[in-house]
Amino acid sequence: MRLILALALFATPVAAEVDPAPVVAAERAFAADGLTLGVRDSFLKHSAPEAIVFQPDLARVHDTFPKLPDDKGGPPLAWWPLWAGIALSGDLGFTTGPYTVGGKPGGYYFTVWRKQPDGGWKWIYDGGPGSDPAGAAPAGSPVAYLPLATAKAGSPERARSEVAALEARLNAAAAVDLAQAFTPAMAPDGRIAGSRTAPQNSPAGQARELATRPKTMTLRAVGSEASQAGDLVWTHGEAAWTRDGQPREGRYIRVWQDRKEGWKLVYDAILPSPPRPPA
Repeated sequence: MRLILALALFATPVAAEVDPAPVVAAERAFAADGLTLGVRDSFLKHSAPEAIVFQPDLARVHDTFPKLPDDKGGPPLAWWPLWAGIALSGDLGFTTGPYTVGGKPGGYYFTVWRKQPDGGWKWIYDGGPGSDPAGAAPAGSPVAYLPLATAKAGSPERARSEVAALEARLNAAAAVDLAQAFTPAMAPDGRIAGSRTAPQNSPAGQARELATRPKTMTLRAVGSEASQAGDLVWTHGEAAWTRDGQPREGRYIRVWQDRKEGWKLVYDAILPSPPRPPA
């Protein structure tokens, strides 16, 4: 009897057991602590030891945030999830939604979460573009979910290798014609952001967002992490371009998902850095 039960368990699709709700719950707990503990202490409490942010250069949260002053009681930073996704293996996920600073519109945050050995969730990246949150659903609204992957590479190593090859081709093509490079790489329901317009998640909206970007960009991959199932990979890298005759730079954040039609971008954001002071 135990053998029959064991075989039945192995025959059960993994996707049926994956629940993205814990990722959303972790984000909401993080946001609640942000209001009571302040930014510094809440970010330290809910981040993994290897967590990173861009300030605008890449920084390790647990190296830099302990040096920040206590901001408890300052202008409240409030945010809430409206869209989330999770890997088939249930170990990697993300959430995104609007944020406000002191009650004033800020932008759209994006957080990548990884399940910890103790079963809890800690974030490994937090940031996001300054997209206009006006008109976004209020806090407590239902969260939309990215459909689960329909394919998987089978291991994080293979997934990272496959995505690295795709990113190399995408980044090279973006140096020639960015919109032409990104259009076939995007999932039809993928979200793309970076301008003041709210993140777009339709082919028409993606085209409008891509039209706000320069004709070409120089993009360089820096890091990536994959789920154990090899179905979800998040990546980050450096970006450089010219705007109004002036050189600009920033970062990109992406999430790739393995689908029947192959790897597709389900999230892409350009994060412009403030202009650097003259040397």
